[in-house]
Parts: sequence; C-alpha cells; structure tokens
Amino acid sequence: DLHRVDRRQRQMCIRDSNCIDGTIMTDQDLPLVEISELVEEKASDEKLQKVLARAGVGSRREMERWIAAGRVTINKEKAQLGDRVTWRDHISVDGRQVDLVSPNNIERRVLIYNKPEGEIVTRSDPENRSTVFDKLPRLKGERWIAVGRLDINTSGLLLFTTDGELANSLMHPSTTIEREYAVRVMGHVTMEQVNTMHKGVLLDDGMARFNDIQEFGGEGINRWYHVVIMEGRNREVRRLWESQGLRVNRLKRVRYGNVFMPPQLRAGMWMEMPQPDINALSQFVGMRPKKVKRRLPKEQESFDRQEKRQRTRRHA
Repeated sequence: DLHRVDRRQRQMCIRDSNCIDGTIMTDQDLPLVEISELVEEKASDEKLQKVLARAGVGSRREMERWIAAGRVTINKEKAQLGDRVTWRDHISVDGRQVDLVSPNNIERRVLIYNKPEGEIVTRSDPENRSTVFDKLPRLKGERWIAVGRLDINTSGLLLFTTDGELANSLMHPSTTIEREYAVRVMGHVTMEQVNTMHKGVLLDDGMARFNDIQEFGGEGINRWYHVVIMEGRNREVRRLWESQGLRVNRLKRVRYGNVFMPPQLRAGMWMEMPQPDINALSQFVGMRPKKVKRRLPKEQESFDRQEKRQRTRRHA
C-alpha cells in the first residue's frame, strides 16, 4: 500500500520510477487506480516552504529559517530544507498541525498600514517594545505576513497579506519593485553628492544606488528629497546618505510598487485593500488574481470595532 511507504522513499520512488513498498515496478505492473494516484502525487508535490507560505504561516524565507531550526515536522518526522510534500502529508509547526490550502482555494487579503516611528516589525519583542502587529485586526485561522521591514526609526507604508506566495513575490529580489521614500536630510547637499548616490556607492554589503532622487524643498539646513530604490537591504537609504557625510533625521516610505500611501491614513492606522486593488497588486507581480476572503460575522464585528477605535483616535 502506497500509504505505508516512508515519505522520503515514496518521493524518491515517484521521482525516479514507480514503486510500491520499495519494489520497482513498471507501469504495466501497476493497477490503473495506483497509476493515477502516482501521477497525481507526482504532479502535485511542492516545496515545503511554498506550501507553508500558501497556508499563511509565513513568508517563504521565514519558513526556510523555521525548517532549518527544526520547528517543522512532516508525518511526525523532522523536516529538512529541500523536502517536498503532497496533500497526503501531515505538516506541523511547533507541534500544531497546519491546514493545507489548495492553490485553487487561496483567498487573498492585503492591509495597508501607516507605521509610526518607534514600532518594530516583529511578532514579539523580548524588550516589550510596541510592534506593528499590535494594532492589526485579529484573524481566525490565518495570520498577517509583513511584506518587508522598516526599522524602528522609519515610518510609512507597510503592506501585510494573508497570502505567503504574494508576500514572497513582493519581496523577492527578482521582482525588482520600486520603493519610494520621503527623506529629510540635514546639511548642504551638492549635485556631486546626488550624482554619486545615483551612480552607485560601495557599502559594507555591496554596491547600492538610488534609481531616482528628487528635491522637494525644505527650510534652513533641513531639505526634503524623494528617493527610489529597487531593493530592501537593512538601512540602505540611510547608509547611502551617510556615505556622503549627510545625516537623515526623518525617513518615511510613501510607495511600494504600485501602492501609494493613502493621504487619509494617519500614523498607526490601517485599511484593508478592496478587491480591485488587490487584483492590480497581484497582476503587478505576475500573479493571478484571487478572491478576497469573505469575513465571518464575528470577524466583521471585530473589524468594525477596530475601525471605530481608529476613527476615534483620528478625531482625537
């Protein structure tokens, strides 16, 4: 019985040949039902981190770290990087079973959050500092996945989604998505410095450059600029300015790809993207649109309460 075959042995059998209980067989030796099962399983097996991301557990990169740390099991066996799984397998994270989601049944949700300074992008902090997740609406059976990060002193647009595949596409270096920031710089900025940052500067972790730099005025020694970068390395915007002997005293992200910060969204507040905007964002990274999940009655009540609190804070 194929169900009794060891998971890794079964994967090897499916990949290399047809076998049952380790015995190599030809297609002529297999009953038609078992042939169809083998073909279906071979066609449907996927990388473990991809399946976990689709289930909304986290982004692919995060799942790879969890697998390497031994937090994930497949059929009660510790998972390894490179493992592939099918709908037959039972996957658990930290001892809790994960409900697998078919690619055809993904329901995609996206939040836009205006991160204030002083919050960190993590689910829990040993120093008990405020995190961006503290103010997000609660979900049942899902979790919000942050699309990238902003450091504690950077404010502005931060996207969250329940779809790990969308998060991965938005963060992956191959997608080369523009990130636009409003930067307040202290000091006199010369055209030579601007041209240098546009051409490229060698930082500790490699070459970096601004794809676009535009001046937006200012008063006294503080000047505002809008800059565009195509990647999200740690403190990259600040380090580029610092390489020219200049100090950034305000930094706010105002755009991520085709998503702009809504002018009515104040610091510390969020809004959920409507279906047309999610479709446009999905198509922007080459993904097929998926329907927005319909909120359950209790979840809708929770959203309404949180939106009411946001309106109260805004008026205050």
